[in-house]
This record gives sequence, structure tokens and C-alpha cells, in this order.
Amino acid sequence: MTTALRAGIVILADQRWATAAGRWRRAEQYGFAHAWTYDHIGWRDLVDGPWFDAVPTLAAAAGVTSHIRLGTMVASPNFRHPVHFAREVTALDDISGGRLTLGVGAGGVAGFDNAVLGGEALPPRARVDRFTEFLEILDPLLRDEAVTYRGRYYTAVDARGTPGSFQSPRVPLVVAGLGPRSMRLAARYGAGWVTTVGRMDSLDAWWRAARESMSRFAEVLAAAGRELSTVDRYLSLDAAPRFSLSSAAYYAEALGRAAEYGFTDVLSHWPRADSWYAGDEAVLDEVAETVLPTLKG
Repeated sequence: MTTALRAGIVILADQRWATAAGRWRRAEQYGFAHAWTYDHIGWRDLVDGPWFDAVPTLAAAAGVTSHIRLGTMVASPNFRHPVHFAREVTALDDISGGRLTLGVGAGGVAGFDNAVLGGEALPPRARVDRFTEFLEILDPLLRDEAVTYRGRYYTAVDARGTPGSFQSPRVPLVVAGLGPRSMRLAARYGAGWVTTVGRMDSLDAWWRAARESMSRFAEVLAAAGRELSTVDRYLSLDAAPRFSLSSAAYYAEALGRAAEYGFTDVLSHWPRADSWYAGDEAVLDEVAETVLPTLKG
């Protein structure tokens, strides 16, 4: 049975390029529509490394692939300033020949990205306030517009985005959002919206929450005057209690449910030897052979 869905893979930047390059090549060869990496200074207990930065990783990935879309899942204001980040994004879009999709989010409440720079761990409301400023500066810069801005969290003085994005009118943004304010930012700025739904102990409860989250986002879009069909809807499958690539059968089932609930895209993680997203790469091979060819997206 053919499903109208696009599948993506997240490749953590936890391997030296001699190993990582082959994963990005294989992601394209397997037939994934898009491939992503985390944008962190360090992440959870993997902070002790190895760990590599997202920007040069994506630049290198662009050099070993030819058509798969590439992106951050997700970049955040936790350590990025929108003026400098706009320069990095513009360069990545140019290097990749317009294959960049920028995943952005408000950033975690706590974690290494906050602590390592001595930053303040902002509460949820303040994080969304900061994220709003981040997007208000980043969006016009990526459109090659000069920006002067003075906010609570960011200042830009005659900042430039020249030459602007390779893509028109700018690099597409996929905006992460669980709550109503973040969803409204996705409706305003996003070519796409991504959700993790949130962590739950029950797989059935997680899938119910995914369906409910999709319904809430559809309402937010309608209130903003946007058609559902104009925004891609990404579901991060591995926030669920079961790893999406635990078996090819479960992966196929997960894709079917995501499509049924109204998502256009799904994200899974490259299987790791242990710890987070532990799994068997043989399952990935099987998925590439038996599941990905059934996707129309």
C-alpha cells in the first residue's frame, strides 16, 4: 500500500567525519526525503563526546550528497544569535544549492547549552518571548533585508543578510511547537511545523496525544488564516516510548498512523550502538528495502 508521506532521518553529530560521511551518503541512497542533525554545543549524557557542530557538519553533508534536503532539528536561541546565525544559514543554503531546511525551536528549559555559557535557564514563557525576537530578526535577514532591532534578548544594528537565501523568498523554516504560542509562531513563520508531542510512558497515550496535537495545530492555522495544505507537519517519532526503528514492521505501522492523523513528514534517528536511539542498522537496511519505496512523498 502506498502512503503519501515523506520520511526523514536524524543523524547525530557524535561520530568523526570519516564515519559520519558514509551515513549521510547512505541516507540519500536509502531514499529518505530529508536528513537532519541536532544543533547543540553538547547533548545530554553524550556531552562527553565526541560531539561536532551542526553548521560545518551540514556543509560537509552537502558535499557528499546531491539531492536530499538537509537541516537542523532544531536550532535554538539557547546559544545562537540571529544576526550571526543568519550568515551561517545563508552560507549553508548556498553551499547546498538550496537544499537547506532550517528547523528552529525555543530551546530546552535546562541542559548543557544553557549551563556551558553561564546563561540563565529561562522559564517557558520567557523562552517563547526570546524565540519570538529570534525569529523577528532572522526572518528578514534571510530575505536580504537590513535589520535594526532592540529587544529584551537581542539587539541588531543595521544588520545585513546580503546576498540573502539561495532559495526564494528565503530558507524554509520548520518551527517546533508544543504549546499554543509556539504553534502560532509556526503558523506565522513556518513552511513547516514539527512536534515531539512530549514524553509519555504509554505508547497508546503518545499516539493519542499526537493526534490531538495535530488537531490543535490545524485550529491555530485556521485562526491565522492559513490552509492546512500550505504547511508541512512533521512528527518526531522517537519521542515516543518505542524507538521507531526497533523493527521494520513497527516503522511501517508508525508511518501509517502518522499519515492517518494528518502528518506529512516523519523523523526517525539513525540507530546507535547504545544509549539514546540504540538499535540495529540492519533494521535501517530493511526499512530502505521494504518501506521507503512505498512512500509517494
